[in-house]
Amino acid sequence: MSDVLLTRSEEDNRRLAARLQQQGIAARSLPLLQIEPQPETPQQRSLILELDRYHAVMVVSPIAARLGLERLDQYWPQPPLGIEWFAVGGGTAAVLEEYGLPVQIPLDGQDSEALLRLPAWQRLLGLPDLRVLIWRGEGGREHLAGTIRRAGGRVDLLELYRRAMPEALAQQLAAAATDGCRGIVILSGQALQHWQCAAGTAWEQQRHWRCWVPGERVATLAQQLGCTDVVSCQGADDNSVLAAVAAHPLTP
Repeated sequence: MSDVLLTRSEEDNRRLAARLQQQGIAARSLPLLQIEPQPETPQQRSLILELDRYHAVMVVSPIAARLGLERLDQYWPQPPLGIEWFAVGGGTAAVLEEYGLPVQIPLDGQDSEALLRLPAWQRLLGLPDLRVLIWRGEGGREHLAGTIRRAGGRVDLLELYRRAMPEALAQQLAAAATDGCRGIVILSGQALQHWQCAAGTAWEQQRHWRCWVPGERVATLAQQLGCTDVVSCQGADDNSVLAAVAAHPLTP
């Protein structure tokens, strides 16, 4: 059976690969994103120093949670009270909960749309002076910010990292294809773009691989790029990916 390519960080890939192996599914690590923390700017520092002026903080990924909490530790002996914390996905929520924050997470999905369906958001979006801070990577999740701004809220962005393409990705992807890999887990739009770019002229073949994605947004992007075998995991956490790969395994 062909290996499944896991494309998050090496640490995340090792954890998920071990669980897949218990199900008899072979996996191979191929990170598509190289996370580069961004140096703190004076503007970013002011966002953290004025944290108590926000009604809500939205955190979009585990790495955004970890880097944001490092900034929080620098300036706040304890988190300010009165802020509602929201996470996109169980992995992000786990980081915030371990820190001791009362985080809210949607139960009917792990994307921006599900987060905005939470009852708390319907209440917040009715506030005349709503202020929201989003912790994210460079250029991430515009849907969240746009929805809040259209409702009349103010949104500030704390962009904590950028996602670069690993230098040797094209060679590593070609080697995986040569070894018979025919399935790949793609958990963001940027990871999808990096996959297509690294594939180069081999994209015409690789776009027919089985591609597991977190939800409809990335599924639509994949189909627009020509992917023909797309499976939605209904979430980006390990449990959701494991269930989807097990339910839609690669055939020999």
